[in-house]
Amino acid sequence: MREGYEGTGPGAITPDGCAVELYSRLPVRDEPDIITAAVPAGAHILELGCGVGRMTHPLLERGFTVTAVDESAEMLDRVRGARTVCGPIEDLELDETFDVVMLASFLVHAGDEEVRRGMLRTCVRHVAEGGCVLIQREGEDYHTDLPRERVDPSGFTTRILSAEPVGDGVDSVRAEYVFPDAIWTQTFRSRPLTKEQFEQALAEAGLRVDRYLTEDGIWVRAVRR
Repeated sequence: MREGYEGTGPGAITPDGCAVELYSRLPVRDEPDIITAAVPAGAHILELGCGVGRMTHPLLERGFTVTAVDESAEMLDRVRGARTVCGPIEDLELDETFDVVMLASFLVHAGDEEVRRGMLRTCVRHVAEGGCVLIQREGEDYHTDLPRERVDPSGFTTRILSAEPVGDGVDSVRAEYVFPDAIWTQTFRSRPLTKEQFEQALAEAGLRVDRYLTEDGIWVRAVRR
């Protein structure tokens, strides 16, 4: 496990506390539509942190080619129809570039700043000339509107229970997922970033915001500076 990360519940748990079986159950929302509207048709996408393929599979169905990267072999075992690469995102060196590089799942908020810098360097290293990087950020009240819960129409409940400071601007966030037949928890470290801090982090890596794709600013299209 990565330091400060933990997960409980049935099945395999990844180094960042994610439960493979849980993520196989979670539904896809509007993310594939947001991505499709922001990139060229048929683009080759490098998906960093693909998990079990919740977004990989809908993107393949929309005609994209996807190279899916995750540090968990158990997660990648659930991915179908895409080339897969197992390893930490911050260390990735594929010696090729892609039309689109995608860093979703709030990974840009990694508690360890060096990990975040490494992830963004990976994005820059792998995006083609004229390509773009799609990044998913936390919402502005992610660490303050607590506790909160959402009941999914399919019958499970997601709760963000707490975000406790652990020093150096980082919070330890605790989440709970309650299904009729199982409960999973995840504890992870997250660094809140204001819009200005986020844009500065991109600039340090050689990126700039091209545009915010959603009104809440959670999805961002970035390009090389």
